[in-house]
Amino acid sequence: MDYGVLSVVVLVASFAFVFISYERRKGSVKEIALIASLSALAGVSRVPFAALPNIQPTTFLVIISGYVFGPSFGFMVGAIATLVSNSFLGQGPWTPWQMLAWGLAGLSAGLLRKILKKPSRLYLSIFAFIWGFLFGWIMNIWHWLFFVHDHTIKSFMFTYSRAFYFDLMHSIGNFAFTYLLGKDFINILSRFKDRISYSEIVVKQK
Repeated sequence: MDYGVLSVVVLVASFAFVFISYERRKGSVKEIALIASLSALAGVSRVPFAALPNIQPTTFLVIISGYVFGPSFGFMVGAIATLVSNSFLGQGPWTPWQMLAWGLAGLSAGLLRKILKKPSRLYLSIFAFIWGFLFGWIMNIWHWLFFVHDHTIKSFMFTYSRAFYFDLMHSIGNFAFTYLLGKDFINILSRFKDRISYSEIVVKQK
């Protein structure tokens, strides 16, 4: 059995279910437009940094989006941002796994908001740092399933050890982007969130 191909099929089917379920929620036009805008920003921001070893602001932007707007919003931004960035950098069997990793980053940031209403700059940066490794570990599973023929504990640990420094660069980049820009982006997106909420209240009153 080709577990790599099977995993892609399962993930694609799962994302189809998630997208259909979200569409049936009938969210506001402004919310959908904001998801599209933030996804495009997060996806395109990866392109100028493509030459650097795993340093890009995509994860940071997905985390901030999820933190401000909630778990489901963050998941959608992360998943769609992957499709946007890979339209420039190349789609492939890795795409569903990246969608999963970035989607979970956004979702977990939304859950973090429920625990820590106003985390310090340092705590939020540490959260982003951790997600650099979590993202890498998820992608390492994909690499292990697709390219390693002997699926053993030894080969699994070897795959992870080989990717350590690459994942470390991702984590360091996440920490730097979040520490330097995180609070500013949260303030900006929070203003947009307040405007959307206010507009919806006014429409309902009319």
